[in-house]
Amino acid sequence: MVVAERGLDAAGPGARAVSQMTGGGGAVEVALAAPSMGGTLQLRVACSAVAADRAERDLRLVAARIETWAARLTRFDPTSDLSALNVDPDAPSASLRPTIAELLRQASKLSVRTEGSLDVGLLDERIAAEEGRTWSSAPARQWHVEGHGRRPTLIRHGRVRIDLDGVAKGWIADRALALLADYPDALVDGDGDVAMSVSDGRRWQVAVADPASGASELVSLAVPRESGVRRLGIATSGTSVHRWEGADGSTHHLIDPRTRRPAQTDVTQATVVAESALVAEALAKSAVIRGSDAGLALLERSGAWAAVLLLENGEVVATAPTSAWLG
Repeated sequence: MVVAERGLDAAGPGARAVSQMTGGGGAVEVALAAPSMGGTLQLRVACSAVAADRAERDLRLVAARIETWAARLTRFDPTSDLSALNVDPDAPSASLRPTIAELLRQASKLSVRTEGSLDVGLLDERIAAEEGRTWSSAPARQWHVEGHGRRPTLIRHGRVRIDLDGVAKGWIADRALALLADYPDALVDGDGDVAMSVSDGRRWQVAVADPASGASELVSLAVPRESGVRRLGIATSGTSVHRWEGADGSTHHLIDPRTRRPAQTDVTQATVVAESALVAEALAKSAVIRGSDAGLALLERSGAWAAVLLLENGEVVATAPTSAWLG
């Protein structure tokens, strides 16, 4: 059984993206790696040699900011903002701190984009899966955010506990990349949710690990040289890492909002490229939940830039635009 004790849930080696910069015209790469969010954080920027010391300081500052965000958003710390929000899940309303309010608004938009495949209000169902229990068929619950400014409010219709998990990781990666805006070539790998910026003449190459063997490479992706893309996100989601044994057999952490149970799917892992790490994370998770046929169709409708799916039978399938992204 794999459960992170603190921080956000770790992606694990089967869902990791390993990256390197190619090209460069004399630039040096400055990197920082540290334990974070239940896994490993990697920060990288390209800069001139004379700017390397400043880049090192900037990466340390960004890493510290990431830890602050993660501490607010984890469900594993009873003092976090998320834990405070979930302390009374039957209350019809709850005040929101600005960061969580923003995340919930983004999650609402992503629920529409994923055609209902993403719902962050399913923490009870997630915990039931972790504990090997079958969740009761209670009436469906709904939630939304009201208000802006300093007093946003979560409105609940029924019992709702929030699980930010991958949404938080993607959001954190995007926010951290924004803090590195002075570096045209920068990469934030928040334990598998990757946000990056690229410039002419350089590119980050991202190798997605095969979940059957973390040491082997399933596919390598890179920004097409003439695409005009300067900022993007890559995320991987799958059923091979967070798994538990229960009365009904093996289960996993990806809850299908339609059944409120672990998704019945033929997709073991999905990697998606999109305009941000947050969007890529939501689309990758949705593709796994929907299964290969419906998942590929959803990815095409939702505007994913590229996507690679690993199926249970070992087959690897991809959306049509993906061929331009193969490294």
